[in-house]
Amino acid sequence: MHDLTQRQVEILKSLIEEYIETAEAVGSETLEKKYSLSASPATIRNEMVKLTKLGYLKKTHTSAGRVPTPVGMKFYVKQLMKEKDLSVTEETSVKESLWDYREKEDKFLRKLTKSLADKTKALAIATTADGDVYCAGYANILEMPEFFDIDVMKNLLSTMDEFEAPRKYFADIVSEDVQVLLGDELGPDMQGPYGFVFTHYKTPGQLTGEVGVLGPSRLNYTQIVPTVRYFGDLIEEIAKGW
Repeated sequence: MHDLTQRQVEILKSLIEEYIETAEAVGSETLEKKYSLSASPATIRNEMVKLTKLGYLKKTHTSAGRVPTPVGMKFYVKQLMKEKDLSVTEETSVKESLWDYREKEDKFLRKLTKSLADKTKALAIATTADGDVYCAGYANILEMPEFFDIDVMKNLLSTMDEFEAPRKYFADIVSEDVQVLLGDELGPDMQGPYGFVFTHYKTPGQLTGEVGVLGPSRLNYTQIVPTVRYFGDLIEEIAKGW
């Protein structure tokens, strides 16, 4: 990883947060007006050129602005963002909505996936080691600009129709914490502007699987990462009777 200056870090962070909010390429004038960067548009533009050469940003075909690359977004997730945990009220509400389903694995995972989709406004996925896949939130991604592209949407839907293959790929990533996959990390079946946030779970009864959220690469990671972590912990807490 390259050593970035403090100014470059601030510009990269601001640009990514603007891109997450708008889904549009970001120019130097926008950053100068909306963020306290203490630099002129010309200086910001020069730094954006440097960040592009370093692989953190890229130009689009339709705008003079820039968007983050998977490398830039991963750097943001790992180094720059501050997670926003669910409030106690939100956690209690989610837990109460699932409590009555705790004895039945199938119904519980269906309800949990729907709840995760509602909470993140993305496509939620839960899997089991037996190969069961639960999905909810297709309507959410239809509202995202990235998926207005019919080829991007078609590739996503095709992948979801045969999710067992990529599920095995995700299952091979061993980690107790939440994982964020972008770009080539998603494997050959999911080439495109996608981001996947997931975590493994393991119940006291030894049931294992993954739960996570799939959407555009500009997912609101500050909220989605801790939310996915909470839902993974919730499976392990509630599913004691499975």
